[in-house]
Amino acid sequence: MRAEIGIIGGTGVYEFEGIANPKWRVVKTPYGKVEILLGSVGSRSVGFLSRHGRTHKLPPHKVNYRANLWALWSIGVQRILGITACGSLNPVLKPGELVLPDQFIDFTKGRIPSFYEGGRKGVVHVDVTNPYCPELRTLVAGVARRMGFRVHRKATYVCTEGPRFETAAEIRMFRRLGGDLVGMTNVPECVLARELEMCYAVIGVVTNFAAGISKTKLTHTEVVERMGAGIKKIKGIVSSVIPEVPRERSCPCRRALEGAVVKP
Repeated sequence: MRAEIGIIGGTGVYEFEGIANPKWRVVKTPYGKVEILLGSVGSRSVGFLSRHGRTHKLPPHKVNYRANLWALWSIGVQRILGITACGSLNPVLKPGELVLPDQFIDFTKGRIPSFYEGGRKGVVHVDVTNPYCPELRTLVAGVARRMGFRVHRKATYVCTEGPRFETAAEIRMFRRLGGDLVGMTNVPECVLARELEMCYAVIGVVTNFAAGISKTKLTHTEVVERMGAGIKKIKGIVSSVIPEVPRERSCPCRRALEGAVVKP
């Protein structure tokens, strides 16, 4: 049971039809069990998991991020393409458009943010100056452009705890801090990938303008409907990106732990 490229689906993405010879498998990890859909896209082996579970049973603050990332890593995944729904704080980023975040601001509260909690595992201070893999981001942007899709390549993603939506005051604060998008799942997901020295990039679908910017009530129904409209685009992009992923990595992600480990 091996895969070289991982796909993490967000709200509305519970299957991935572009995978050939799909088989669901349960992967056991030190943090819990994870269901992964194994198969191939072209000549590349892939593993897909649904972040919230196959029936969306897990709210953002209850997602087992460590189990998800460890499961992908344990079957050989070196690169991950994430899919996420997000709200816009920036009028340039409109509902229905696609975004490749390049930075994040973390406003989560109760999540376990690391695999390294001292003791036998030790302590690690990983560098996230650039939290998303530059090689993957460039590849995704290029493929999307060739397919005729506009993808915004610069955006700061503000991650909140959820599961509630944000207040208008919080959104005003996030905008003043430089936030462009708001969501509930990208942290610690991207950080855990970095700790495992995996490449990670996320494609966001803007589903709505955030609280105080939107003229209507925020609803999960709206998020699902917008995601439904954008899923076909994203799945097409991901399916086209996978065969073009280089066999060898040349990005800094593969050496993320160099100089990060605290030596006793």
